[in-house]
Amino acid sequence: MSSEPMLSIDDVSVAFTDGGGLFDIFSDSETVRAVNDVSLTLGEQETLTLIGESGCGKSTLGKTAIGAQQPTSGTVRYRGQDIWKARNDAGSASIPFDEIRSALQIIHQDPGSALNPNQRLRTSLMIPLKQWYPDLSREERVERIHTLFEQVGMSPPDDYLNRYPHQLSGGETQRAVLVRALLLNPDVILADEAISALDVSLRVEMMDLMLELQELFQTSYLFISHDLSNARYIAEKSGGRIAVMYLGEIVEIGSVDEIMENPQHPYTKALQWATANLYDDGGDATFPLRKIDVPDPTDLPSGCHFHPRCPEAREVCQRQHPERIYIDDEETNYARCFRADEQHEYWNSPEITSGSSVDSS
Repeated sequence: MSSEPMLSIDDVSVAFTDGGGLFDIFSDSETVRAVNDVSLTLGEQETLTLIGESGCGKSTLGKTAIGAQQPTSGTVRYRGQDIWKARNDAGSASIPFDEIRSALQIIHQDPGSALNPNQRLRTSLMIPLKQWYPDLSREERVERIHTLFEQVGMSPPDDYLNRYPHQLSGGETQRAVLVRALLLNPDVILADEAISALDVSLRVEMMDLMLELQELFQTSYLFISHDLSNARYIAEKSGGRIAVMYLGEIVEIGSVDEIMENPQHPYTKALQWATANLYDDGGDATFPLRKIDVPDPTDLPSGCHFHPRCPEAREVCQRQHPERIYIDDEETNYARCFRADEQHEYWNSPEITSGSSVDSS
């Protein structure tokens, strides 16, 4: 990593408000804080995996990181340049917004719907090259696309480029959208559940391909997954980090060894327990949560948002919201849990006895 991060996300929050429709004029609006006070960095050629339950805000955070979603508060910087200031005040930007936008690309969760069903692959892939590289001749654009198709294992390229999206298999579609993301030589690729639609047998193959192309193109990945085993695999192979997200917050972030061997947050431990192929000891049959249901995001619990489900919660967790407790000297890895601070009053606070753990049987 260079001294300056590729992406910096500082105290970012994203809120969505349902103001009600024509027939709901007498109902109160509801606000969902999809992302709440998140700070993290992504270095050059780094892989940061984002893990958490469905609906926890992973995709919203990812889209905010690449400039596809404007934050309600906080800043997102690309190479030190505030992305939204570059868009709204181009005259003061050191990096033009168009350059930022082309440098930050996305692989959508559903690759099939990300391609125009009425266009052959060749046409769909020509469009971004025409827009961002108008000086390239048609032959140069075709050559670039052919080269990338061969690099992702789709050869001969013409056999695939003349097809429509519905004529591709799931793995071929995934490789095609990976090519589209790489066409502009991006610095960062948001891979939003990029392998979830694939068979289990193809997931490792696709992750290995992504890592091979990362080395070739010197690209950083923000890799979103709900499967901790996938997050662990790609982060471990690339020397990256894992960030754990819960109800819009990053509750823990650290290296693979720190997250897997010495997790600081009880939610991280619950995700480990829920990932069947991580452990095979056949021992503890008790589900490590007080409650299965996730709290209503429009009415978050007081104090620590995880305390109604946390088997380690104490009285202080009901009234205090944990700040980031850094667990490294560089202040890049942290946990939002009082248990990470040996001096916190948590350790002398009374235990919560109501709401016993749920038996998985």
